[in-house]
Amino acid sequence: MILNRAACLILAIVFSISANTSAQGIKGTIKDDKGELLAFATIYIKELGTGTTTNADGYFEIRTPAGEYSLLFQYIGYESLAKNVTVNQNFVTVNPILKTQVVVLRDVVVRAGKEDPAYTIMRKAISKSKYHLQQIDSYTCKVYMKGTGELTDTPFLFRKTLEKEGVEEGKLFISESVSEVEYIRPNTYNENVISIRSSGDDQNANPNAYVNGSFYEPEVGGGVSPLSPRAFSYYKFEYLGTYRDRGYEVSKIKVTPRSFGDNVFQGEIEIVEEYWSIYSTDLKTSKMGINFHIKQFYEPIEEGVWLPVTHDFSVDGKVFGFGFEGKYLATVSDYDVTVNPELVTEFEVIDETIYKEEAKEIEKESEGLKNKEIEEALVSGKEVTRKQLRKLMREYEKNELEEADQENIESIRTFDYDSAAYTNDSIYWSQIRPVPLSTKELEGYANMDSLAEIESNKKAGDTLSTKNKESFKLYHALTGASYKVGEKAHFSINSMNSNFNTVDGYDIVTGVGFRKTFENEGWLRLSHESRYTFERTAYNGNLEARYDFGEKYRRTSLVGFGGRYIRQFNSDEPISPFINSITTLFMEHNYMKLYERDYAGFLIGKQLNDNLKVSISATYNERRQLFNTSTMTWIDRTHREYTSNVPVAIELLDTSFPDHQAVISETKIEYEPWIKYRLYNGKRYRSGNNNPKFSLLYRKGLDDILDSDVDFDQLELGYRQTFKIGVRALGDVAIKAGTFLNDDKMFFMDYKHFMGNRTPITTADPVGTFRMLPYYTFSTNQEYLTGSFHYQMRKFLVTRIPITRIMGIRESFFVNHLATDNSMNYTELGYGINYILRFLRVEAVTNWIDGEYQNFEVRIGIAANLDEMF
Repeated sequence: MILNRAACLILAIVFSISANTSAQGIKGTIKDDKGELLAFATIYIKELGTGTTTNADGYFEIRTPAGEYSLLFQYIGYESLAKNVTVNQNFVTVNPILKTQVVVLRDVVVRAGKEDPAYTIMRKAISKSKYHLQQIDSYTCKVYMKGTGELTDTPFLFRKTLEKEGVEEGKLFISESVSEVEYIRPNTYNENVISIRSSGDDQNANPNAYVNGSFYEPEVGGGVSPLSPRAFSYYKFEYLGTYRDRGYEVSKIKVTPRSFGDNVFQGEIEIVEEYWSIYSTDLKTSKMGINFHIKQFYEPIEEGVWLPVTHDFSVDGKVFGFGFEGKYLATVSDYDVTVNPELVTEFEVIDETIYKEEAKEIEKESEGLKNKEIEEALVSGKEVTRKQLRKLMREYEKNELEEADQENIESIRTFDYDSAAYTNDSIYWSQIRPVPLSTKELEGYANMDSLAEIESNKKAGDTLSTKNKESFKLYHALTGASYKVGEKAHFSINSMNSNFNTVDGYDIVTGVGFRKTFENEGWLRLSHESRYTFERTAYNGNLEARYDFGEKYRRTSLVGFGGRYIRQFNSDEPISPFINSITTLFMEHNYMKLYERDYAGFLIGKQLNDNLKVSISATYNERRQLFNTSTMTWIDRTHREYTSNVPVAIELLDTSFPDHQAVISETKIEYEPWIKYRLYNGKRYRSGNNNPKFSLLYRKGLDDILDSDVDFDQLELGYRQTFKIGVRALGDVAIKAGTFLNDDKMFFMDYKHFMGNRTPITTADPVGTFRMLPYYTFSTNQEYLTGSFHYQMRKFLVTRIPITRIMGIRESFFVNHLATDNSMNYTELGYGINYILRFLRVEAVTNWIDGEYQNFEVRIGIAANLDEMF
């Protein structure tokens, strides 16, 4: 294997050398004035509109046709250097030396309050951020992206297993792609990957998509941009000085978070004065303890139009003991820009915070003018205030989306591969690659290509050993497995598990499933679950068939189900079987209360439009009461014994029931206004979860149908929403209100039950669930109201320590309230620490009845808003 790797490395170098002998261009190394190599310095060729960078060794190599070229060498913190180069038949060597940037502090008139001049610069840049987003009608360009990554630390238990798969600490993984990118205002991006290469099995490579995020947007990758309208609430700015570059005045601004932590940036941003556009960024941020470093250089592609030509992203961190480092480098070339003819750059923005009198005069002159007239004033080159510009651009953007009928579409993206994207060899890449590979990157390709060849030989010798087609092994009955059984069809075996409760004793649960996807993107799923109980010596089983069809967000679901199985009295299942096993065997608390039913039913669900979803179901049940059959416990509590399997409730003193039949129908309507979507390859995907969600539930017990013994009508309204409060807090609210219009014939499982909890560990959604509420004490068949409010903040007590914020930890307060005829205004107040070890939360909770303090307990659960960490 060592010989193979060495051979691959030698071949890669030979290919590189041979390719160089038949091409011409410009090459060299870039150093600073102290002789240090400058890795990832930017080189821009004006005549070709091409940007590239040096590699990790400070070396660059650009292939060009013969001709005269103007090169610009740039590196953050150093003076730009322009050189004219003539290319004939061979490579021309140029070794530029960049001098440390000399920044001059301009004479600044300090106004009242002694405000740093950075704030005037940033106010103007922020006011023009929307303008820069609307400034370009369209552009096309070519993007080269290279991604490298390596493990820097591996947990001991996984080290040998990963090494067998070819994953070792210090071994570099690398992927490259070249894409043609098209942007069409206001929000359309089309990308076509024309070539791609990845270390290892490149046929399974997933190319790095070109990052289309912009610091002109309010948020970049979930972080608040320094050019966001809310930036002054998040950041402090400091003026570091101004320098002149090719006739442009460029000001350096230091960006410092007012509160260090995740989703805020720190570092420097450079602004081109008069245009108030970005010249470069050198910013760092973190998210859930993972660190990101973003460097960008912009160039004036057209007069007054500055676009990025190089992106340099670094990432490092540690997740569950796995340390990693990654680097992504994108260079942009061949820009072809069409400027929006309705917007020009020749106008002056007045900062009304500093120049109050001038701003008043401008606004007085434009008083009563319509937006169109203000726009004409802007086009004619007159002065406008920041307030006028922001208002104009908001209106302009709104009109653009209305005309394009895209008010609810945030972005439109297409991503495709050229048919020959994977077929190019090493010689092709050595010719087209704008950033030469470093020695370590060449070794990464050689190592992984060698491993890929070995793996390919293994596959050739054993055609049955593939990931997509696995033969049955006896241990799969315990561990579970999935098998491909046809075109877009899979059969699966569920892993076997066992739990304990006082009704059944120990049980064994397993299952199988089948899924088939059809050409119309509809799919069929069949699933079966089997359960055997040892103490009660009973067999339970169920079967469900589901067929979904139709376009996304207009889909129809047809579901049929039936079987014999146990069920909690609260069908929302507030306690998991696993948690119940722990509390029963270790604490002698058998909280779970169960009954058995034979059942059969159907459900029809339909997404009527973007905002409205309706489902109708009906179920026939034969329900039987169950009793405790086991007294087993692993830890015997002297003063404690198991309770009956009959729930205890205030409104119904005897919750036991005879065997009976029940036919129950349920209609549910869900409405979610103001949904935003992303279009990706013609398919729509939800964007964000901050919209209010309203629901209406009508549940009916149908008397005398199939000998049904129930007759009741339940109506319930629900509201749920997540929203931002201020600039740093996140709020979640959930409210449900309902009543029983008719309660003539009911059994206890038909009552309204609430999401209670009595265990130290909670597994339910932290919003809308109680932490200390008894499971059935306040169940009702009358009016009820539940309310939950969860308030999460970036900085309070523990999070005042910077390291906790950098780790992504947040603190929260919450209140839960229950109002029924007998609940006595039950209320919970709590404080929590969220995202501990990235996914846990710990909460201190108190409960109150009629305003009087009752108890205090601690709960452990899964972090709230866990999707944020992804």
